[in-house]
Amino acid sequence: MTENRQITLPILGMTCANCVATVEKSLAKTDGVQNASVNLSSERAAVRFDPQKTNVIDLIAQVKSSGYEVALGEANILLQGITDGADTIRIEKALNTIEGVIQTQVNLASERVFARYVPTLVSQNDLRQEIRKAGFKVVEEGGELQDAEENARKKEIVHQRQLLLISLIFSLPLFIVSMSRDFGLLPMSIAHARWLDWVFLILATPVQFFVGWQYYVNGFKALRNKSANMDVLVAMGTSAAYFYSFFVVLGIIPGHGFFETSAVIITLVRLGKYLEAKAKGGTGDAIRKLLNLRPKKASVIRDGIEIEVFAEDLQVGDFVIVRPGEKIAVDGVVVEGHSSIDESMLTGESLPIEKKPGDKVFGATLNKSGLIKFEATKIGKDTALAQIIKLVEDAQASKAPIQNLADKISAIFVPIVIGIAVITFLIWYFLIPLPPNSDVTLLARAIINSVSVLVIACPCAMGLATPTAVMVGTGRGAQMGILIKSSESLEHAGSVDVVVLDKTGTITRGQPKVTDIIVKEFEGSEEKLLQLAASVETGSEHPLGEAVTAEASLRGIPLLEISAFKARSGKGVIAEVEGKTIVIGNQNLFKSHGIAFASYLNEITELEVQAKTVILVAVENKLAGIIGIIDTIKDYSIEAVNSLHKMGLKTVMITGDNQLTAEVIASQVGIDQVMANVLPGQKANQIKQLQEQGKVTAMVGDGINDAPALTQADIGMAIGTGTDVAIASAPIVLISGDLRSVPLAIRLSRKTLKTIKQNLFWAFFYNAILIPAAAMGFLNPILAAAAMSFSSIFVISNSLRLKRFKG
Repeated sequence: MTENRQITLPILGMTCANCVATVEKSLAKTDGVQNASVNLSSERAAVRFDPQKTNVIDLIAQVKSSGYEVALGEANILLQGITDGADTIRIEKALNTIEGVIQTQVNLASERVFARYVPTLVSQNDLRQEIRKAGFKVVEEGGELQDAEENARKKEIVHQRQLLLISLIFSLPLFIVSMSRDFGLLPMSIAHARWLDWVFLILATPVQFFVGWQYYVNGFKALRNKSANMDVLVAMGTSAAYFYSFFVVLGIIPGHGFFETSAVIITLVRLGKYLEAKAKGGTGDAIRKLLNLRPKKASVIRDGIEIEVFAEDLQVGDFVIVRPGEKIAVDGVVVEGHSSIDESMLTGESLPIEKKPGDKVFGATLNKSGLIKFEATKIGKDTALAQIIKLVEDAQASKAPIQNLADKISAIFVPIVIGIAVITFLIWYFLIPLPPNSDVTLLARAIINSVSVLVIACPCAMGLATPTAVMVGTGRGAQMGILIKSSESLEHAGSVDVVVLDKTGTITRGQPKVTDIIVKEFEGSEEKLLQLAASVETGSEHPLGEAVTAEASLRGIPLLEISAFKARSGKGVIAEVEGKTIVIGNQNLFKSHGIAFASYLNEITELEVQAKTVILVAVENKLAGIIGIIDTIKDYSIEAVNSLHKMGLKTVMITGDNQLTAEVIASQVGIDQVMANVLPGQKANQIKQLQEQGKVTAMVGDGINDAPALTQADIGMAIGTGTDVAIASAPIVLISGDLRSVPLAIRLSRKTLKTIKQNLFWAFFYNAILIPAAAMGFLNPILAAAAMSFSSIFVISNSLRLKRFKG
């Protein structure tokens, strides 16, 4: 059975929520498409489909049939070694096998390959790699750090600006002369000349049918797809004013024309969309800044010689040299040298991190001090930066639940507005008489008022209210080291009322240290007990076990071979050493094995009062001694918990430690409630119990055993310094591992949700107030067009304020 594919397509030309619905419907009816979700702000379509039934080219054709374009990148690559037509066929065949390549053409004479591709699916580096695999040499002409999708959108904005300038050239003189005539500022001989109306017609026609042609085409395609969008309203409104005026000029209808109305409406709408496109570009600044962090070149050792190559041409296994002040090109592991690395661009943490051989380094981070050599382990789309960018883009392309209301209203909005416009026309034409000495006809007045209704309606503001705020909010979060994977989690995080914190690695550093070894009834020495315990713990990955083996290593104690190793989840470990059975773990493990430990209760209690975790060591089912281990509290954990309390949130600590030790640590940090002696498999159940009490929970953890609880919680927050499993399980990742990111993420969610509600209120309020005002004749069409354009710009500008969020 073929696995379904999910891809993202960058869309051009969408203006409102109805455009979104049109594209979604068009894609959804394609055979093989399971789901299609379109985001207006990011202008991207996420499509899940069966690759045996359809493909990328078919999906692009479907988007075009609905009246919109897909942003495509273009590559022009210089090669060496092309000798004949067979080579050109081989290259084209190799490139056409890449999903996302739309067109390829090889010029034998110039030895160049031209390719058009979908930039969200493939990069120029992918094209070059495929050409190399086919056996040809690529001549390097420059790094591919430009954003192909962004370039396509910029071209679209330039095109929109050109249309706007053309519209202004014709509309401004038309408007000025027309208003001068209406206010009696022109000589009578000119004001009443028949030729002046023909001049108005000549000026208005290019605006209506060249600049405004897009509204007709998109409107027609929307109606063909059984949808109606803003283009339909603009086309209907301006056509009514234009053709009424046209028939007046021909003498078929009495009165005077309103060419300036149709032309200025198109100009104002075009101006609004141009400003909106530029403003929308600002919502993606965070992603572009992350992209621009990548260095262009890197120094690499090849054949024993240090050479400089483009960063995109680095391969896994390359040894890369990074000098002080240079950026690290890709992810890797340090093999030589010591330095401090500024990772703030990924984590939001301002303090540099010390790096030594064996430590991981990440692409786009800055080498502050020493020279290091590292081995590249992840390149291209596999680097941490690329993964972060991908996750943020996916979040920005997703839909928040609060958007559902706007989508439902938008789906019926345009038909309702058209109905109101028709009713407006009928009432003003048939039911309301003209006032005495009126200088307009009944037909002209009815048309003007109905045109005002069509033009004032703004489905765009409703469509942009949620996605623009989500886009800016998730981008700002990424800049602060808070990786939010979906707009749903961004919305829900603000409604949390209980924050559950794992202890080890979350509240504490997760780097426990042995402080006490107590031996009372053991024939061997303290060192012998430590040797036995450390030998057994070599089979364990638990932080407490690692602390024991680290202490033995520190003391230079050699470890012994073990056999029959068994781990008891949440309790301890058992193994055989030198023919003896060694049991190491907590009191629950010893109780289950019937091993007495009453003689050590005073010592155990004393250590636990000091917030130390106690592990018991038994040899041949007899308690031999105890080991006290302490895990220090992380910097800022107390500050983070205080912040959560100030926000009105309850805090809970969940741990496998015993009750006394847990309560001591909780009291030091200021935790409200303690859940102690909780086995890994029970953590999710504890979260579920809180949910059954009506609590909206956030779970914060870093370990593999936290993954079920992170999934069970309403919002899971994984500490980014933790395991990949925990990070994969959580919709929010705190990259830096700083617990202060928890209240910061919740505040960001609340701020974003507040912004969304402000946007939606404005969009609904605007339409609820101004559509009736237009229907009652209080707004002329030109003012209505200006107000409509302002509405969308207001919503985007309000969302852009989130870029200044500090927490």
